[in-house]
Parts: sequence; C-alpha cells; structure tokens
Amino acid sequence: MNKLTQRIDKERLLLGIAAPLLALVAALVVTALVILATGKNPGAAFSEMGSYGVASDSQVYILNKATTYYLAGVAVAIGFRMNLFNIGVDGQYRLAAFIAAVLGGALTAPGWIAIPLIILCAMATGALWAAIAGFLKVTRGVSEVISTIMLNAIATSIIAYLLQPGKLAELDAAGTTVLTHPLPKSSYFFSIDTGPAGVLWGFLFVAVIVGIAYWFVLGRTRFGFDLRTVGQSETAAAASGVGVKKMVATSMLISGAVAGLIGMPTLLNDSHTFSNDFPTGIGFTGIAIALLGRNHPIGIALGALLWGFLERTTNHLEFEGYDKEILGVIQGVIVLCVVIAYEVVRRYGLKRQQQRVGAELAAQAAATTKKQEVA
Repeated sequence: MNKLTQRIDKERLLLGIAAPLLALVAALVVTALVILATGKNPGAAFSEMGSYGVASDSQVYILNKATTYYLAGVAVAIGFRMNLFNIGVDGQYRLAAFIAAVLGGALTAPGWIAIPLIILCAMATGALWAAIAGFLKVTRGVSEVISTIMLNAIATSIIAYLLQPGKLAELDAAGTTVLTHPLPKSSYFFSIDTGPAGVLWGFLFVAVIVGIAYWFVLGRTRFGFDLRTVGQSETAAAASGVGVKKMVATSMLISGAVAGLIGMPTLLNDSHTFSNDFPTGIGFTGIAIALLGRNHPIGIALGALLWGFLERTTNHLEFEGYDKEILGVIQGVIVLCVVIAYEVVRRYGLKRQQQRVGAELAAQAAATTKKQEVA
C-alpha cells in the first residue's frame, strides 16, 4: 500500500502541474485565434507583450497592481473555502476605503498612530458590511449571493450620496473632481523608490503577511480545519460538534475584514484620498483570481501577478494598434480554460486513482487466494 500511495502522490503532483499548463496552452491558442480574427499577427502581439512586460517599470507596475489583486483574491477565497460566494467584496472594499479616507483626512495624530487606525477602520467597515449578509444567511437562510449583490448596490449609493461637496467630500483645486479631505503626509504608507522604474508600494509587504496568515490559519489551526470541514459538508461538521452557523458568520466577517484592506494600497500609497475615480470592480477581479489560484495562497499570488501582467501589456498593445477589448477576451478565456482544465484533470485523476486502487486490491486478493491454496 505504501508503493500505491507514493504512486498516487506522484500522479497527483503531475496532474496538479498539468492542469495550469493545459489551461495556459488552451488560453494562448484561443487568444491567438481571436487576434487572428481581428487581422493582426498573434506572434508579434505575444512578443510585444513579453518584451514590454519584463521592463523594469512594468515590473513595479505589476507588483503594485498584484498587491491589490492579491488581497481581493484572498478575501474571495476565504468565502470559497467555506463554500460561500462573497460577491460583495467590491462593495465592502469601496465602502471601507471611503470611510477610512474620511477618518484619515480628519486625523491629526502622528503617522504611527494614524496609519494603524486607518487600516483597522477599513477592516472593521468591511467586516461589518459583510456581517449583514452573514446575519441574513444564518438567521433567515438568505443566499449570500443575492444579499451581497444587493449590498454592493447599497454601498455604491451610500458613497455617491456622501461623496458630495458639503457632506463628507470637497472639490479639488481645479474644481473638477470630488474627493475626501486628503490624508496628511504623516499618514502616507512607506514606499520604495526604485529610481526610473517607479515607486514600489510598501503595502506589498502587508499583502505578504495576509497571505502567510491565510495559509497558517486555514492549514495549521483547528479553526481552519473546522472552516474547511463546514465548506465540504455541513452535516458532517455539525455531527462532529462544529457550530455551522457560527462558522458561516465568522467566515463572512473575516472575508469582509480582508476585503477592507483591498483599497488601502491605493489610499495609503497612491491617491491618499477617495474620489469619484477610485478604482472599481476589483472585487470581481478577485473572484477570477481566486478561481485561477484554486484558493491557494501561492496560486492566488501567481494569478494576481498574471492579471497585473496582462493589464500592463494589453494596455500597451492598444497603443500599438491592437483592439482594446483584447484584455477582456484574454482574461475571460484564461478563467474559462482554467476552470475547464482543472475539472478535466480532476476527473481523470479520480479515474486513475480508482483504477490503481482496484488493481492493487485485486492483486492482494489474488495473492491471498494463492497462499490459501498452497496451505
């Protein structure tokens, strides 16, 4: 049986590598066909993307974007591990960023006090907004998909109402943009000046810490085990003494708290204010990245880097005469190919495992029968 286990583990490793490779090849083929359909040369497009994507300024851009995308992916993945679809990450992070920006603009405390307060405020806001969906789920059985989508719309309306001159916002010096009161320089998060390549956001290190915490809590603690158990089977979890409703509510709180961090790289490292052009849609990007990364912290990181790379290089292709819709096509094709490839590989791996176990058991039964005959 040890040999059988080793053989299955090796196959599982190979299949785990084969899935993303298969998805990548399929995505490249489909994307090449789409580019050909527009009358362009896909080889030249891929070459241009590769050369532009490895430039030093592109590397800094990709890392900065990946910081935000990684936090979004982790926030979504926490819900996924519980079999919860937190579609409301977008509303949670935008409302959290807005409230944190208002607080940060009003604070006069030193940076070492103000920055943690801003971050905690964002996490608390995201957690409380997600808690509404969690409460409705455990008390009234309301689908979190429906409630979080509605909460996205409500959050957008609240921000639109409060982000007006005379309420919690003001016009900029040019009188064209509505924004919250800017954060004082003491509240700026540290950045790393890389010279001509640009400025690397220091919040990257916070994202790394979040990833490590996500891996440790879900993979090395009793809480993480209970959370994954509830996600796989609520009945089995309840039979083992796990409070299913409590875990659902707690997971939504944690997912919302991480969602509150999504806007912090932009707020603390870049814009230092919340305006009507603050990034939107990142929560939905996080869903795609969590799917790409299979809810694994390293996989999510690779997905976030890939998303940043595609955004950087396809925007450049637009200036080279390619259609601007290529980015959306590539992203959609990659997600679709990844989902299909992982499902195909999963089914193939399950079939192979069943065949090997059956063959091993048959061999053992034959050996036992032979010994009995000899005796």
